[in-house]
Amino acid sequence: MGFQEKIYNNSPVFIQNLLVSAYGYTWRKRRFGGVFKQEYLKAKERENFAAEQWMDYQNEHLQQVLLHSFENVPFYQESFKKKGVDTNVIKKISVDTISQLPVLSKEDLRKYGSSTLLSGKREHGGVFFASSGSTGTPTQIMYSHAMHQRWFAIFEARVRNWARVSSLIPRGMIGGRRILAGAENKPPFYRYNSFEKQVYFSAYHISAQNAGNYRQGMEKHHAQYMTGYAMSNFFLARFFKELGIDAPQLKCVITSSEKLTNEMRTMFKEVYGCKTFDGWSGVEACGLITECEHSSLHISPDAGIIEVLDNNMNPAKAGEPGDVYCTGFLNVDQPLIRYKIGDQIILTDKTCSCGRAMPVVQEITGRIEDVVIGKDGREMVRFHGIFNGLHSVKQAQVIQESLDDIIIRLVTDGQLGDDERMLINKRIESQLGEMNIVIEEVENIPLTNNGKFQAVISKLGRKNHD
Repeated sequence: MGFQEKIYNNSPVFIQNLLVSAYGYTWRKRRFGGVFKQEYLKAKERENFAAEQWMDYQNEHLQQVLLHSFENVPFYQESFKKKGVDTNVIKKISVDTISQLPVLSKEDLRKYGSSTLLSGKREHGGVFFASSGSTGTPTQIMYSHAMHQRWFAIFEARVRNWARVSSLIPRGMIGGRRILAGAENKPPFYRYNSFEKQVYFSAYHISAQNAGNYRQGMEKHHAQYMTGYAMSNFFLARFFKELGIDAPQLKCVITSSEKLTNEMRTMFKEVYGCKTFDGWSGVEACGLITECEHSSLHISPDAGIIEVLDNNMNPAKAGEPGDVYCTGFLNVDQPLIRYKIGDQIILTDKTCSCGRAMPVVQEITGRIEDVVIGKDGREMVRFHGIFNGLHSVKQAQVIQESLDDIIIRLVTDGQLGDDERMLINKRIESQLGEMNIVIEEVENIPLTNNGKFQAVISKLGRKNHD
């Protein structure tokens, strides 16, 4: 635990709110300062592009990314040369012929992301952010100030604006950041970031007992829309309905991180009286899919190239699921080229009545994780924080056998020590309270029938999957 975290955890709630707001000030300046405004206006203008303009745009930016990577990124200098790809070949590569290039695996990103995958010619203010790690150990993604602003310009234009809200409107967020120390179950279960008008709710304390306090936080800070984990938002809305709590009527719910089901959409409509907007992206910021006002999911071609490929590395047919490979346009410090991100989508050849010439996605198949239930009724799906910083852990799976028993399956490099085992136990208990925890080191973790990695398995009841 860092010094700042110790200060936060040992401070009263009003001081914690001040600390969260101070962080929010710095965070907002980083994302919405600099080039944000001009990039936002460009993103809005591009929404009117015809299909031919989008193709020209992608081919131009693909060339820029490839040449920059070949000249400045050691990993690509080596991998391209092994494939016989030099400057002359690169200058002929287009979106249609990108298959000539090698694939970047998640394991490559984990192994080389902070070394040879970094450009020797970088922008100012680069820092690493960890991915969710829901398929194993988190990856480290470098964001410069300008890259952060380019990403959030597109995010604001597509995710929030298409839902008819903005970053300036008061909102609620349910995410993975820990805002209560340890396993305490004492309200309030939210903290307030005054600079961003954001009330941040704990994802780790949602229960029938605590639902009323969540409702108080939404009302107190005038939340006009909710964002964050789809499942956690669903749990909260369901408790409101089951308990007869009069929930505030919202402008929208914008979900992320887990698959949005029809059951969730219906629940949000019943409880909050609003439409839900689905989407897909990731900390890697190399692809973006968002739902428009006409309920179609669109790929944003200016975030990067999204290839959807079948098991034979051929383009998946419309209506059939395929693996997603991303080539990002925004990150020049750590370019991701043909990166197999670990998700699947289904494309369609249909167009949308919104009139935008942006590819339409039929479905984000994504991942659905089981729900882990604490003894006091808390419901959670996200456990990636347990394994952050544990470099010997290559993959992990959480299995709930009962309200008292948790099994942690780990694929390691053989270097897992007693200190790391104790840390895993401590982190589990900090989220769920005291439990019987068994840690098993295994050679591999079996995939599901559709080839997906299931990070969380619960053998209890109350699952809500379409």
